[in-house]
Amino acid sequence: MKQFTKEIRLSTQKKRELINITEAVEKIVSQSGIKEGFCFISALHATGAIILNEDEERLKTDFLNFIEKILPSDDLYQHNIHDDNAPAHLAASLFGQNQALVIKDNRIQRGTWQEIFFLELDGPREERFILVQLIGQ
Repeated sequence: MKQFTKEIRLSTQKKRELINITEAVEKIVSQSGIKEGFCFISALHATGAIILNEDEERLKTDFLNFIEKILPSDDLYQHNIHDDNAPAHLAASLFGQNQALVIKDNRIQRGTWQEIFFLELDGPREERFILVQLIGQ
């Protein structure tokens, strides 16, 4: 069994945004030399998430509008007494900070339209960290 771990660092520009990290993850998998196994992707933040979905602008807008609809920024939240980011924490918990993908033939396995995104929920931020860990042979 072999392990390979690498970090993706990125900056975000908006309060909420979807950043496609598929190419960066695929590069890490390629560098790892792991032919068969698993790829674990983790956002190392309480106000960010990792999701799989289609990279289509209107869908990304719909996704961000959906978050605003279920967790409005202007609602009163207990956590907002200290920080103005309670909706970001709640959304990150709903969508999840981790994803696991299968590796086969040194490539992550995903559906035709599936892309990997970091979902920024409390930006903009100068540095966000995503940990990519591979386990396999």
